[in-house]
Amino acid sequence: MTTKPAAAAARATVYGYPRQGQSRELKKAIEGYWKGRVTADALRETAAGLRRSNWRQLAAAGVDEVPTGDFSYYDHVLDTTVMVGAIPERHRAAVEADALGGYFAMARGTQDVAPLEMTKWFDTNYHYLVPELGPDTVFTADSAKQVAELEEAHALRLTGRPVLVGPVTYLLLSKPAPGVPADFDPLTLLDRLLPVYAEVLADLRAAGAGWVQLDEPALVQDRTPAELNAAARAYRDLGALTDRPKLLVASYFDRLGEALPVLAKAPVEGLALDFTERAAANLDALAAVGGLPGKRLVAGVVNGRNIWVNDLSASLTTLGTLLGLADRVDVAASCSLLHVPLDAAAERDIDPQILRWLAFARQKTAEVVTLAKGLTRGTDAIAAQLAANRADLASRANSPITRDPAVRSRAEAVTEADTRRAQPYAERATAQRAHLGLPLLPTTTIGSFPQTAELRTARADLRAGRIGTDAYEERIRTEIQEVLAFQEKAGLDVLVHGEPERNDMVQYFAEQLTGYLATQHGWVQSYGTRYVRPPILAGDISRPEPMTVRWTTYAQSLTSRPVKGMLTGPVTMLAWSFVRDDQPLGDTARQVALALRDEVNDLEAAGTSVIQVDEPALRETLPLRAADHTAYLAWATEAFRLTTAGVRPDTQIHTHMCYAEFGDIVQAIDDLDADVISLEAARSHMQVARELAAHGYPREAGPGVYDIHSPRVPSAEEAANLLRTGLKAIPAERLWVNPDCGLKTRAWPETRTSLENLVTAARTVRAELNGS
Repeated sequence: MTTKPAAAAARATVYGYPRQGQSRELKKAIEGYWKGRVTADALRETAAGLRRSNWRQLAAAGVDEVPTGDFSYYDHVLDTTVMVGAIPERHRAAVEADALGGYFAMARGTQDVAPLEMTKWFDTNYHYLVPELGPDTVFTADSAKQVAELEEAHALRLTGRPVLVGPVTYLLLSKPAPGVPADFDPLTLLDRLLPVYAEVLADLRAAGAGWVQLDEPALVQDRTPAELNAAARAYRDLGALTDRPKLLVASYFDRLGEALPVLAKAPVEGLALDFTERAAANLDALAAVGGLPGKRLVAGVVNGRNIWVNDLSASLTTLGTLLGLADRVDVAASCSLLHVPLDAAAERDIDPQILRWLAFARQKTAEVVTLAKGLTRGTDAIAAQLAANRADLASRANSPITRDPAVRSRAEAVTEADTRRAQPYAERATAQRAHLGLPLLPTTTIGSFPQTAELRTARADLRAGRIGTDAYEERIRTEIQEVLAFQEKAGLDVLVHGEPERNDMVQYFAEQLTGYLATQHGWVQSYGTRYVRPPILAGDISRPEPMTVRWTTYAQSLTSRPVKGMLTGPVTMLAWSFVRDDQPLGDTARQVALALRDEVNDLEAAGTSVIQVDEPALRETLPLRAADHTAYLAWATEAFRLTTAGVRPDTQIHTHMCYAEFGDIVQAIDDLDADVISLEAARSHMQVARELAAHGYPREAGPGVYDIHSPRVPSAEEAANLLRTGLKAIPAERLWVNPDCGLKTRAWPETRTSLENLVTAARTVRAELNGS
């Protein structure tokens, strides 16, 4: 099919770009700054160099308008908090004394001051810092960062478009500050916040901004009439300003629904919408409201969240349909490219043919530019790219990697009985208590322990060929011995082997399962300086041999206390991978669950009495629209039960979740039928314990009393107070004591002291309960 040229030249753009650099230079500079090895000026210069490199790459690829302001030392929502002056009172002195040090104090906390709460950015694996607001919050504009970065782009003779978190999304993502009543609605502060945005917009106009992008992804969620009215009022007021650049309101991650008419009518110059598969309904909805006459439409037709090559012909068809719905149509990725790795060309260990199926940030940028060229000049102008793209799509569709008949037959044979444990929880609990003999308020950890310098050196030496497998495994044994010895000395009740052999909780398993591809340089930011390499789920999944049994049984041989087997659950294996898009997610989850079920059964057969199957992504993968929840939770909870349902009643199944809002999935947590669940609770002050109690959750739970995403060490009394708060919601016979999450990212000194304090707190409260 030949597409005619568009009436006006289509521009290519993106909403944001990976921040870290090809070799994670930003991570290294920030962590060096934290340790005092890198000066603040050196850190700023590294960051400026990365921004310049990103913009030059985008411009060289053919991007007409580069994003500015999206770069962050830690988190763009935290940057917005600084921009609007909503600094929590407890951090204000630190920020005033040292802006950069205070910024990181808000993100990470200090020994004396707790950080901001952290949770997931919509349904991604990116974490943001939750703004804390109250009726006394005073907003003040600080546009220095946004103006400076725009001027940096202009100095390179590039057209920059500042990208800001929109005011409605900022307030909807906020929470009441500590001490503020829980029913306080931050959205009531909108009229107080809008003048601050007006001042920032005026500053950006003065700095030469022609357009400013205001991101409003919260509007793709179900919103009340009051919230939609607030959005209408916000953009009525901002649109009415005279001293401002043109406004581009952006929404992504899902369909806009009832918010689309609100934004379409707003007095702004443009909208940026997601038109990928999950938001395809935006196309018909836009037509239904009469399009955007006289306005600019930025069409997100390249998936910014996954790594498969775009179907260029299909995207051109969508773009052609959109041409009649707006004054001009430009081309973009569906969201910031923050959520994908930087460059697929850096991967040397992936088969070259398979590599052609993949598009990381640089490749997606090239796709956007190609589509803009095709839209502007017609398909004849990109005939070679279209032919190559068709060949790549056919290669993937026809590859034997994608289909394994044995795996599919086994998945199709699953019955309801395979997903249910044979005994009800009450019977299992009795059998487990008799078998394990644990005290009241049993203590444990979530799984991982700090990865020492010796371990990291050994892993690097193994990769480089400087040592052999035997020497490396001796290091693993030594690490396990040291972790077990510490836990026994500290007095923990259920131990872990510390996971020294694991690089990442998903990647480790992916590398041992068929159907997965691993990258060497596919780093993606999870939070702050924490980067992960999500594996690529390319084909049908099976487990050739046991993955964890060897090291778990070795650890158990060193102690008489129970050692937990540790697995990553099927939903998290999907959520923290780049998942295949050629079959329903539920089908893929069932395949992964069956592979993990084999591992669970092998662990039990080897004598493991406690098995933890982590599902931290269960909540984050929840669809953004309530209408889609039921179908998702049905296959997600079934996949967990399929993984765990084959064990004896006296084998205790644990699961773990962290850094998400759990209140709206408590029924799903119940439906998992795990015997024990551990959850993040320290930063949220035991909110989840209250939510479990309100639901009537009948099983055992361990709401965390130690926030592991901060370097601060909680005192024994602090942990005991959190534990006492938890006891108000969960009976002592069903309450566990544990950290919020795994300890891999922490250092040994703080870990050692924190866990010793955790055990002391449990003993203190246990004694109070026993009246001694």
